[in-house]
Amino acid sequence: MHFETLSVHAGNAVDPGTGAIRRPLVMANSYALPEDPSELSWSDFSAPLYTRNGGANQGWLEEKLALLETAGERGSVDAVALASGVAALHAVLFTFLRAGDHVVCSDVTYVATYRLLTELLPEKYGITATLVDSADPEAVRAAIRPETRLVHVETPANPTTRITDVAAVAAVAHEAGALLSVDATFATPILQRPLSLGADLVVHSLTKYVNGHGDAMGGVVIGDRALTDRIRADAQVNVGGVLSPFHSWLIMRGAVTLPLRMRQHCASALAVAEFLEADPRVAYVAYPGLASHPQHELAARTLTGGFGGMLAFAVRGDSDAQNRFVAALRLVTSAVSLGHDESLIVHVGGDDERARFWPEEFRRWGHLRFSVGLEDPRDLIADLAQALGVVG
Repeated sequence: MHFETLSVHAGNAVDPGTGAIRRPLVMANSYALPEDPSELSWSDFSAPLYTRNGGANQGWLEEKLALLETAGERGSVDAVALASGVAALHAVLFTFLRAGDHVVCSDVTYVATYRLLTELLPEKYGITATLVDSADPEAVRAAIRPETRLVHVETPANPTTRITDVAAVAAVAHEAGALLSVDATFATPILQRPLSLGADLVVHSLTKYVNGHGDAMGGVVIGDRALTDRIRADAQVNVGGVLSPFHSWLIMRGAVTLPLRMRQHCASALAVAEFLEADPRVAYVAYPGLASHPQHELAARTLTGGFGGMLAFAVRGDSDAQNRFVAALRLVTSAVSLGHDESLIVHVGGDDERARFWPEEFRRWGHLRFSVGLEDPRDLIADLAQALGVVG
């Protein structure tokens, strides 16, 4: 089935209790035990027992996400939905790494990823990480050590939109006997399916595009059931980072329109990026859909149906100029997060703790991370134009 059909029907069914044609919200933390529970493991997650082990709404959402990630050919692929995108990432690291292990990771990542690998895991558990330009598979290969257990890449990367060749990096990781995990939050399963390119695990922050409405938090790890069962046992049941029934229900609802929303996000982001790139008051624009993007050809080859809704740019001027530009916007909202129905923008200066890994223009001007929403792109462009006029 096509994505539009899967998004509507996967994980949904008629409720046998009420006849409702949509899965209900099950606000329960416990489920009825069998008549003889003496052989039951209290950590079992194969059947409803206790919502920390897995609830009904979580399970239905996981079914939908696994089918979307595999374009309907689920096979042995399963999904584990957790309380946030960071909880999902932490679940991968917590489950598959031990003291003394080593990780090779993209040097451009979400800030929580950066801190987990450069501060928390080294200080607490002696797990080390080497950060590399993952757009260069040979740089990944050179960073591999005998104790490397995991390669983790983020593509498109936050905030620079750098693209990594997942298939090439998967070959490098597997040659070394390491797992490859991919944070594909910016792409969503609609634009890229890393499992089909050789990745072992895919991480999404469901808070962003999959939910799409800015009203719920969640994360997911998707991969072969032999791997996801380990995550479910270690990081869900025994650490407790479970996704709530209500947020599962909200994200399930939001995911129905994901293919339609991504189509609009991509089209509008390209129009906005082309407008910004043509304006001399703009210092630079980073968007994979532009021919000027360093990995444009790779993005065109590996992303399907568009280049995403995320871009970064800066106006010519200092940090104060960036802030004045944001303050002058009337339609675009200044706020963190991304992938919402409304357009969001946030200014980050060139002195960020990760800035040494960013391109020179990001360090010089700082950047405005722009999540292009579902508004008419003509209205967004008009808003950007008047704000540029205020800054001069």
